[in-house]
Amino acid sequence: MPLIKRAKTFRVLLSALLAVACTLIAKLALADESRAIREISSPPAVVAVSDVVFKAVSMIGTRYQRGGQTPDAGFDCSGFVRYVFAQTLQRELPRTSAEMSALGEQIAREQLQPGDLVFYNTLKRAFSHVGIYIGEGRFVHAPSRGRHVEIVDMADRYWQRRFNGARRLVEPRGEPAAEMNTEATAPQTESAR
Repeated sequence: MPLIKRAKTFRVLLSALLAVACTLIAKLALADESRAIREISSPPAVVAVSDVVFKAVSMIGTRYQRGGQTPDAGFDCSGFVRYVFAQTLQRELPRTSAEMSALGEQIAREQLQPGDLVFYNTLKRAFSHVGIYIGEGRFVHAPSRGRHVEIVDMADRYWQRRFNGARRLVEPRGEPAAEMNTEATAPQTESAR
């Protein structure tokens, strides 16, 4: 990997980690004293979310491969998300982005926190693409053939127009957001709310 690209990747990784740290520090500062003490006394919680973000960002540059589920083989969007959650939280997620969209807790765009899943309509069908939110209005994903895992801005017109919604699978305290039931519930698109 060329030195300039490595430096850029390092800056992006550092920026994402700082965003996660700032978000967690702000949450602790705003919480009441007893809640702050509970959160501080449970370091695995903070580690869980930051591990998801760190692992996702560390995969930047991995090539896209339809059906791919490992760094060596390459990733498609859902394979990338499955890999990150399996490696960091030992949680096996469903194979497709549509199936993933039925898991966890549905959240609004304004409530996004690092580690949340964001869903998009990129194939003329809802929930056809998934990425991992890393903070500051950005997410990391495996885009499409000929490209590599990358960070993109949700404010970009392309992504704004295709946003379908978001799900939280891990609370900031590291607990599951909701039971990981495998029964598909019909998620609502952003425009349906």
